[in-house]
Parts: sequence; C-alpha cells; structure tokens
Amino acid sequence: MRLISVIGSSTATPDSDEYQFAYRLGQLIAEKGFGVVCGGRTGIMEAVCKGAKEKGGLTIGIMPSLDGNDANRYVDIKINTGIGFARNPIVVASGELVIAVGGNYGTLSEIAYSLVYGKTVLGYKTHKVDGVIEIEKVEDVLEYLK
Repeated sequence: MRLISVIGSSTATPDSDEYQFAYRLGQLIAEKGFGVVCGGRTGIMEAVCKGAKEKGGLTIGIMPSLDGNDANRYVDIKINTGIGFARNPIVVASGELVIAVGGNYGTLSEIAYSLVYGKTVLGYKTHKVDGVIEIEKVEDVLEYLK
C-alpha cells in the first residue's frame, strides 16, 4: 500500500481549524486508496487517523514509546520505537509525500528531514520554510496524490 506521511502538532484540539483540516485530509487520503503514517499520538495525528478510519483507510503510528500506550484509538498498526522524537525521521521517510499541518518544533524537525530526504512537502498553516509548498484547502493535495 502507498503511504502518505502527515505531521503536525500533538496539541491541536478538535475545535481548531488545523484539527478539522487534518480530519478531512485523512478522509481524502483514504478515499484515494492511500494509507496514513504519522506519529500516532494526539492532535493532528489523531485527527488524520480518525478521518482515514471513517473512510476505511489504514493508519500506521510510529510511536515514541516502547509499549504504544500513547497511541490514539484510530491507529491500526503501532510501530513502537522507544526513541521519542528520534522517531521523526522514520515518520517522514515512510511516506511518499509529507503533509505538515500546523505544528511546533517536532514538526519543524520533520519538515527538515523531509527536505533532506528529497520528499515533496505540502504545508497548511505550518512553518514557512523554503521548499514547503503552501496549500490552503484539502483539495489542493489531490494533484500530488498520483
């Protein structure tokens, strides 16, 4: 299965624009037959997994912990690493496209790794970094899902 990496803040709440965007993004990714890979926790990661699951999609969480107890309830496959934020390069390396939604320093590090790896990076309300293609709506992702 082809995978899309989605990265973003673990503190985004269900009433935030970024959470709602990620939720709709998950739905779109699943509808187009792709799986979602993310950090598996809360916020943007939960939102994208929830949206994907509601459309029958596969969700994979690259977990920071050894036991995976920090996974959100929408993660199908937990890959427990025990390496905390050091998992970030694995999250972005696992997808053929990286989509950043909001985010803080962890997201910034994932953007950097994505660009080092030569990945296409789309960004919605995220860090302004050379190489990140800014998008304004979920449908903007469609031209990159090929």
